[in-house]
Amino acid sequence: MRRVVVTGMGAITPIGLGIEEYWNGIREGKTGFGEITYFDTTDYKVKVAAEVKGFKAADYMDKKTARRMESFSQYAVAAAKEAMEMSGIDMGQEDPYRVGICVGSGVGSLQAIEREYEKLLNKGPARVNPLLVPLMITNMAAGNIAIQMGIKGKSINIATACATGTHNIGEAFRAIQYGECDVMLAGGTENAITPISVAGFTALTALSTSNDPERCSIPFDKDRDGFVIGDGAGIVVLEELEHAKARGAKILAEVVGYGATSDAYHITSPAEDGEGAAHAMEFALKDAGVAPEEITYINAHGTSTHHNDLFETRAVKKTFGEHAYHLKMNSTKSMVGHLLGAAGAVEFIACVLQMNNSYIHQTVGLEQPDEELDLDYVQGHGVEEEMEYALSNSLAFGGHNASILIKKYHE
Repeated sequence: MRRVVVTGMGAITPIGLGIEEYWNGIREGKTGFGEITYFDTTDYKVKVAAEVKGFKAADYMDKKTARRMESFSQYAVAAAKEAMEMSGIDMGQEDPYRVGICVGSGVGSLQAIEREYEKLLNKGPARVNPLLVPLMITNMAAGNIAIQMGIKGKSINIATACATGTHNIGEAFRAIQYGECDVMLAGGTENAITPISVAGFTALTALSTSNDPERCSIPFDKDRDGFVIGDGAGIVVLEELEHAKARGAKILAEVVGYGATSDAYHITSPAEDGEGAAHAMEFALKDAGVAPEEITYINAHGTSTHHNDLFETRAVKKTFGEHAYHLKMNSTKSMVGHLLGAAGAVEFIACVLQMNNSYIHQTVGLEQPDEELDLDYVQGHGVEEEMEYALSNSLAFGGHNASILIKKYHE
């Protein structure tokens, strides 16, 4: 099978627009939490989210094009453009049918649905926007990237809720390994901070009800009470190694392993013993031919919900045994919140950035780990540390588990 490397990255996040701002935010331990501004939360128990700030679609595309995209697609196109620019790929020099896309969104545009349903109720069906369907459906992030960039190869959208970003990167990795494409744009995008979404997650008791931006998304902490919803996008350029070398690309990391499983247990809760997530990690390690003892760092799914943080910790112990106590494990969601379909992608990018800068960021806000949560969650401050591998986990409603393993690039 062919080797697959990362040659470009792009990010739109609650702590920075673009890779440089995102990385600076990570290094600073910056958080993106604040009062929801996208709609009036007067009647809502949950009032805090991790919103993208300062994003202007016109900075990335013309106004007419932007009007034909909802925000989740705009974010994806913006991040994809940054990733392609970083990679140095010139589509004029590529066979467009050998370049593909694997970019997903968990829910697409709830904004479009809410907006047009109100029109339907108040003004009748004739007033519904004829573009409603192409605006709202989840595959349009991938579709719009393809249109904007002239990409004609395999173009798919995997939607697995909170595991979407990781599954899309993993499946893009496979597509290159097996020769379907030489280059893949991969990742996830989301903007689900809407009235119906926040109301639904609140009714499910999944969201934090804390109104304190400093104590809302606090993974592994004894006072955690749910996740903080965020929006944004993460897109990476994956490339077959020889293709990247032939054009003199700067190689950021190598993708070496991918594992995916299903808990087959519950529609929202992970399996209590962590077995499904453990197998996803084991499959990723086996795929790469890497022993558990070679791993020193894990980017946890780390949502700040009671069940996830406890059961993910159990999964890590099940996979790594005593070596689990020698690992460092952090949660990027402690800074950016939970970006749902984009979460795994922005966390993958965080892994590459940490690896290349020999720095493991802290789990911000973690003060007192809960009972049974006794691993090293990088509490208090980040640490300067070299790492050969980084393992990133994503776990989703429906029992979807995905783990992806990256390695520092060597010839």
